Amino acid sequence: MVQGSANWNTELTKEWLQNYVDDWISFYRKHITDGEVASYIPILQEANPNHLGITIIGKNGMTIRSGDVGIPFTIQSISKVISFIAACIERGVAYMLDRVDVEPTGEAFNSIMHLEMKQLKKPFNPFINAGAITVSSTLIGNTSDEKLESIFVLLEKMLGYRPAVNVDVYESERDSSMRNRAIGYYLLETGFLESDLNITLETYFKQCSIEITTDDLARIGMILSNDGEDPETQEEIIPRQIARIAKALMLTCGMYDASGKFATYVGIPAKSGVSGGILALSPPRVRDEELPFTEGCGIGVYGPALDDKGNSIAGIRLLRHIATQWDLSVF
Repeated sequence: MVQGSANWNTELTKEWLQNYVDDWISFYRKHITDGEVASYIPILQEANPNHLGITIIGKNGMTIRSGDVGIPFTIQSISKVISFIAACIERGVAYMLDRVDVEPTGEAFNSIMHLEMKQLKKPFNPFINAGAITVSSTLIGNTSDEKLESIFVLLEKMLGYRPAVNVDVYESERDSSMRNRAIGYYLLETGFLESDLNITLETYFKQCSIEITTDDLARIGMILSNDGEDPETQEEIIPRQIARIAKALMLTCGMYDASGKFATYVGIPAKSGVSGGILALSPPRVRDEELPFTEGCGIGVYGPALDDKGNSIAGIRLLRHIATQWDLSVF
């Protein structure tokens, strides 16, 4: 049985916290059967739906890992956070916000209908597919590999290594993503794209196919939690303004059309992907009682069994439990 409220006014040792997280992983692994792996990208159907893992990294370096944390998976829509940050660094915040808005949609992430019905001057936000494809078109470069360079440079600064594109996943996405091609053609017709359609889509499919782990997501989250500064080196990797905009978008738009419920019941910035990954973070917070990670933390979750919105079903329930027990909410 999952452990309930704890008396955190004891020594918050790593071993003690580890035991709690191990217990919670075991409990929420039972919820995996309520979801299904993604099917619209054929190769993602090969994921093991029973996997569930979490990594938590605090500003002070404390790291908690539990469950299936060593399994690589593709970043998918979580890449939208990285590409938007990279584009803001390259192009400037004002330039990017002229091209994508910052409003939640209430629509599915791959919706086409709202683009035409609402006659938008720009996509609602950079985390829906239309917005993310628009962002990919603004990245500097004449080829997809040149455009991806700013994303890889940013990831390498945060992770300490250069991740790679999973070619099999990229080819599966490229060959099956008819909806994204339709979105791309609509964006081209309306003048939203700033580069060749095929190069833009190739860039987008490749960025979604970058392979990472829960440790990588937690480290990215930890840096965002610290307003873009690496607490280990004190290097500003992401300018503070851009980090804060990214976190605001994660809170309001990061969990597809379940973002409002996630903000209400979990209350932390997060971005999900249909491979089952979730990038989440808790910023520093002031509390009267002693609680884990009050200095802030990054969280990486992997659970490929998804709910009907495209989010990791066990991952969301696990995050809700941890956020409640540790009072991580930003509210």
